[in-house]
Amino acid sequence: MKFVKDITELEALYGTPGAAATRKVARQLTPLYRKWIMASRLCILSTVGPEGVDGSPRGDDGPVVTELDPGSLALPDWRGNNRLDSLRNIVRDPRVSLMFMVPGSNNVVRVNGAAQLTADDDLCARFEKHGKRPATVIVIEISEIYTQCARALMRAATWNGRDETDDLPSVGEILSEMTAGEEGGAQYDQEWGARATSTMW
Repeated sequence: MKFVKDITELEALYGTPGAAATRKVARQLTPLYRKWIMASRLCILSTVGPEGVDGSPRGDDGPVVTELDPGSLALPDWRGNNRLDSLRNIVRDPRVSLMFMVPGSNNVVRVNGAAQLTADDDLCARFEKHGKRPATVIVIEISEIYTQCARALMRAATWNGRDETDDLPSVGEILSEMTAGEEGGAQYDQEWGARATSTMW
């Protein structure tokens, strides 16, 4: 199998992007990009570090990010599994990308930029919920914002309302497989719902 190794060869396979694909890029929040991003309660945070890359879903019960100014966003790091893959990457390599989604829309908005991590008391306090604060906040300096073509979500029929989870393995089953039965299993799955809701923030 031959792989594409040359940019000229790659571009020859696809052709030139249309004007709309390049003119839609903004360098900071505009009124309409702001409206779109603030409607999003879910984004995918992509980072890169010495061990490789990481993609992490980030969600909230309101806007998933907060605008600090037209050129920067703040993303609270709520309780997770403490692997810290994304955060380790950001500390060592600031390059990040965020993909914002809104249920029902086949479009996504992407933000590329540079991130830093802070445990600043005042900033963490801005996100306090139910008496809890995030341990840290990711501050992203925007380098570009643009919409993504809707075809991918349309092809996947992402928001068609179907429940396609019937034959999916549970996390407990996967964990049991990975640990030869030492962790996970049916009890893990049964207890997970209560654990998740009690430690949401």
